[in-house]
Amino acid sequence: MTLGLCMIVKDEAAVLGRCLDSAAGVFDEIVIVDTGSADETKPIARRYTKDVYDFAWRQDFAAARNFGFDRAAADYCMWMDADEILRPDDAAALRALKQTLCGKIGRYFLRTVIPAEDGRCALTFERVRIVRRAGVRWRGRVHEDVFAGGAAAHAAICVTHLGKPTREPFRNLRIFARAFADGEKPDARQVYYFARELADCGLYAAAADAFRYFLQGDGWAEDKIAACLALARCLRALQRPREAEQALLQSFACAPPRAEACCALGDLCREAGRLRDAVFWYKLALDVGPTRGVGFADPDCGGFLPCLWLCVCYDRLGERERARGWNEQAARYRPQDASVLQNRAYFARALPGGNG
Repeated sequence: MTLGLCMIVKDEAAVLGRCLDSAAGVFDEIVIVDTGSADETKPIARRYTKDVYDFAWRQDFAAARNFGFDRAAADYCMWMDADEILRPDDAAALRALKQTLCGKIGRYFLRTVIPAEDGRCALTFERVRIVRRAGVRWRGRVHEDVFAGGAAAHAAICVTHLGKPTREPFRNLRIFARAFADGEKPDARQVYYFARELADCGLYAAAADAFRYFLQGDGWAEDKIAACLALARCLRALQRPREAEQALLQSFACAPPRAEACCALGDLCREAGRLRDAVFWYKLALDVGPTRGVGFADPDCGGFLPCLWLCVCYDRLGERERARGWNEQAARYRPQDASVLQNRAYFARALPGGNG
């Protein structure tokens, strides 16, 4: 069976070639939908495929994706954004997966990886990336989602999201506003992403209200957990730490404690001077370890960060030998981290026999 790549683009000249170079030799067809580029995006796209189409932008990402999928001929289609790439190992794994496609699986989840500036993994989450094309439709003007029938499978393949040099901050909020003005009633998922957009734009009070509204309804458990963490960040920014703490604890009603929530609870306790409570939460973060599954996960919350903050907490408690031990534990995860090296120099000066 065949596998195609479908993309929607606008003014992506700075990143499109990088994306398509990373996908070389993987796909049987590439369909690119341009929604109004004013730069060299379309000439770049035509170096890789003849299937480049114009689509009059109407503030609706799902409509643009459906337009592209309707022009594809492959049995299965994968979507990517122009600021994403396939690492060589992932491209090879995708080529291997293509050989196993048989029509029985309707959709495949792949992991999205967002790297930090130093190249380490900063955030991961899973999304449906590959679908059996027949009858599939996208929904949602922004933060669109694809609906495909049949069985689901999870593939050990990552798409690396590198991001763009600049992003228009209020674009998605304007699209939401247009949808609401047109009388569209958002489903639970759209309410969640609307709240996230408010938070990303620094509108923390409005975002907190939207997250709370979402949490009262019937949403996907992973979105509810993420909403609790995001609500806590908003409340923390609004200097309402006790409410932030309650929001984090609320996530435990959806699933057992996760490292991200435990670390955030540790941070709140540490900032309030409740150092023993902070120690409890950071150690629990280490006990539960990095989050696995389809939801948003920060790998550092299950290892490096709690070790580093345990070092800080024990030092403030006057237990410097224990503090030094936790700094060395943090060094096992990131030996050249600036904070680790600075702490090591501090303990060399502060402790007997530290060679300071």
